[in-house]
Amino acid sequence: MNRRETERLLEAIRGVRASGERAALATIVRVKGSAYRREGARILVREDGSYECVLSGGCLEPAVAEAAARVILTGTPLTARYDLEDDSVWSLGIGCSGAVDILIERLEWDALDTAWFLLLERGDEAVVLVKPLSGASGRLLVRAHETAGTLGDAALDREAADRARARLQSRFPASGAERIGEAELFFDLSVPPPGLVVFGAGHDATPLAEHAWELGFDVTIVDVRDTFLTTDRFPHASLVSSHFSRFHEAVRLTGRSFVVIMNHHLERDRECLRFALGSEAPYIGVLGPRSRYEKLIRGLKDEGAPLPPGALARVRSPVGLALGAEVPEEIAVSILGEIVAVQRGFDAGFLTGRETGLHRPVESSALARS
Repeated sequence: MNRRETERLLEAIRGVRASGERAALATIVRVKGSAYRREGARILVREDGSYECVLSGGCLEPAVAEAAARVILTGTPLTARYDLEDDSVWSLGIGCSGAVDILIERLEWDALDTAWFLLLERGDEAVVLVKPLSGASGRLLVRAHETAGTLGDAALDREAADRARARLQSRFPASGAERIGEAELFFDLSVPPPGLVVFGAGHDATPLAEHAWELGFDVTIVDVRDTFLTTDRFPHASLVSSHFSRFHEAVRLTGRSFVVIMNHHLERDRECLRFALGSEAPYIGVLGPRSRYEKLIRGLKDEGAPLPPGALARVRSPVGLALGAEVPEEIAVSILGEIVAVQRGFDAGFLTGRETGLHRPVESSALARS
């Protein structure tokens, strides 16, 4: 779930808690074959059958809401399998070649729930909620250096915590189920949203910033021109007014920062590229033709700028996917399409004719350079 979707879910949770209404949380815990969403997608189901967020294109939610009504009434969690193709007990006749298992739990507002939702609300920390699907009881909340709760067995708690942290440290962290001895556990991951840092506040940066925010990115716009840095133009972004000589003081780039350089000014672009190459940012997109990028690199080399080994492999130039984009809105789609693909480990090729799983990351030479 991206940040915007999580915010909608949390707002709904606050609403039912404030009203005293009972509700259930439904989470996809296992996917076999093709499905609309992946493990970790959640919806809140209210007592009246209404729900917030989606697990499918709208075809699965009514059946989940019906099952959730029983869970809300009894308080007993349920893991329901929904076959999306066959005419079985749970079949919905959707015709997709897959099945999903959905864990449905009544919200109890205990201390662990409260801590989990608070961490989701903050969104600034990687955390895992471990839930038993079979062979164990309770829950375990795993943070970087501490745990809370228990699965009923100290050895199981230690192994589950180790596996939770290993998931968080993987190249593409993802929620999913694992078996440990006799227990099957679901690891529900929450990681901080990725950051998009755009150097340049020109007119083509506005749709890029807005679409990125809608996709769940924390957006930062950096420019030396104060008149361009207004909340009217960038209502959902952090605005940094800085000359490139002060970037080390004013701009923070991390291993979760995606950088796009689009100043439309050769010197500023060169200095932004110099700064980005010296950071841990995994993706550095440079707007403009390849020949312009090569001029930027020559300028850095002529000045004797140190280029760390492998640093240039993180640069995308020309930036974006080959969509034939022309207007700023299309260019934004092109750039963000590439960023999302790199972020999730996909090659961004056409889906038509693809027989492998649509949600399975592809380790390709193109991704290896990111």
